[in-house]
Amino acid sequence: MLLPANRSRAHRVRATELAVAANEGVEMGLVYADIELISGDDLALYRRGYIKQADIKRLSVNALVDSGAYTLAINQHAKEQLGLMALGTQVGELADGTKVEMEVAGAVEIRFANRRAIVDALVLPNEAGVLLGAIPMEEMDVLIDPKQEKLIPNPQHPDLAEGVLK
Repeated sequence: MLLPANRSRAHRVRATELAVAANEGVEMGLVYADIELISGDDLALYRRGYIKQADIKRLSVNALVDSGAYTLAINQHAKEQLGLMALGTQVGELADGTKVEMEVAGAVEIRFANRRAIVDALVLPNEAGVLLGAIPMEEMDVLIDPKQEKLIPNPQHPDLAEGVLK
C-alpha cells in the first residue's frame, strides 16, 4: 500500500526525529530519501545568463520523509551552503507540541528522481537533519512506499508529475 501526503496533520515539524536521525543514523520505520536541494535564486540567475551552471549552489542530502510535516525543513548549515535569503519567520509546532519561532528561507528547488518542486524552507536550529514534508511531496507527485520504506514517484504517473487543479 502506498501512502499519499497526509494533510490532516501537516502542521507539525518533527524536529525530535530529525535530531535522532542526524546523530544516530537511520532508525527502523522511518523513511529517508536522497534529494538534491538547489538555490532558487541561483537557478533564476543562471536562466537569465548572469551566472554559469557550475556556479549554481546545490546540496545532496539524505532527508527524513514525513507526510505529517508541512513543508521542507533544513538546518542552518544547509541554508548557508545554498546561500538562501531570510524571508521572515514562522511559528512551527514540533512533534512534542512545543511551538518554536523559526526562520523562513528560500527559495529552494527540490529534486528527486524525475521530479522537482520549488518551496521556501523552515530553518531548524543546530544540526538537525533535512525534513521533506507534505507540500513538496504533493507537488512532486511522490508517495511513501512503507513496504520498501522508501520514497517513490507515483506509479500511476511514472513519467511526469500530475497535480490536482480543482
